Amino acid sequence: MDNFIVSARKYRPSTFRSVVGQDAITSTLKNAIKSGQIAQAFLFCGPRGVGKTTCARIFAKALNCEHSGEDSEPCNECPSCQQFNASTSFNVYELDAASNNSVDDIRSLVDQVRIAPQGAKYKVYIIDEVHMLSNQAFNAFLKTLEEPPPYAKFIMATTEKHKIIPTILSRCQVYDFKRIKDDDIIKHLRFVADSEQVATETEALRVVATKADGALRDALSIFDQLVSFTDKNITYQAAIDNLNVLDIHQYLQMTNLLFNDNLTDALLLFDDILTKGFDGQHFISGLASHFRNLLMARNENTEKLLEFSESLLPQFVAQSKKVDKMLLLRSLDMCNQCDFNYKMSNNKRLSIEITLMQINANFLHLQKAARQSREK
Repeated sequence: MDNFIVSARKYRPSTFRSVVGQDAITSTLKNAIKSGQIAQAFLFCGPRGVGKTTCARIFAKALNCEHSGEDSEPCNECPSCQQFNASTSFNVYELDAASNNSVDDIRSLVDQVRIAPQGAKYKVYIIDEVHMLSNQAFNAFLKTLEEPPPYAKFIMATTEKHKIIPTILSRCQVYDFKRIKDDDIIKHLRFVADSEQVATETEALRVVATKADGALRDALSIFDQLVSFTDKNITYQAAIDNLNVLDIHQYLQMTNLLFNDNLTDALLLFDDILTKGFDGQHFISGLASHFRNLLMARNENTEKLLEFSESLLPQFVAQSKKVDKMLLLRSLDMCNQCDFNYKMSNNKRLSIEITLMQINANFLHLQKAARQSREK
């Protein structure tokens, strides 16, 4: 049996153009190579799984590419690119600062900086999880980082920029990577699915993208999990069952029950959700997000803030027009307060049930006020 390679590794970008959702950063890096204005140190910051280390590797490869064209993309064919792709390049050195964070590790790296590159223009040092370095290691690195040899380039990556000392930040060009949009993740997942001959439903891919929270690596890991679970036929129902995700239709149903004076069925629906193993806080935070989405759906200008398929959007628009705006705002605030106080509550289930009762009571109060206003 062939060794299985996870999708996050198998489909890892090897050129700037194949990087997903970071166009501004890749364009800047390519322009720096094209103009020859390359800083001595770069710091790539951002959430996990958005392409920091991938961009660092592509940038390191492009710096020494012998046939880099007008677009500054690595050719992946010259000896330098092939050595890099085979992990045999002596001109690119990767250090995992999570496990090599002492002063001695940095001193060893500084000693290596004195050795000129072999058959290449630059010697590139990629330091991953750089925030894990100790303060003593940072201080030992300062002088080399500020005045390295002209052939030495440093690319550092971190998920926790606030832990980097200011003296390091001031010596680097800082690039802030953003969370990847759901639509970009779905597009890439569809490309992977087509390449692997996996049947998918768009709504199922949207569930994966939402679950990944902007991290493409997480999305690909979830995708691999679903491929195994569904035997290469990823449906929406299979996705929510396997990932333990609350179906958006349950929130639509809950809203209809609460705002139609059907508190009994609303509480029974909540009980059914808990019986299926869902966490109460996950439900109440999801309900708050649902009320937020209904507020966005009330206005055509804010509809673009909703990340739903064309089949679901009309349902949100229709429901939002049936509910009073002030009622939605009050309900959103109640859910937010419940979510905030959830961990401190001794009876967590009761705290959510009280919130549902209060939302329903608010609906009844507004109805009564509207009826009295009409009678006057």
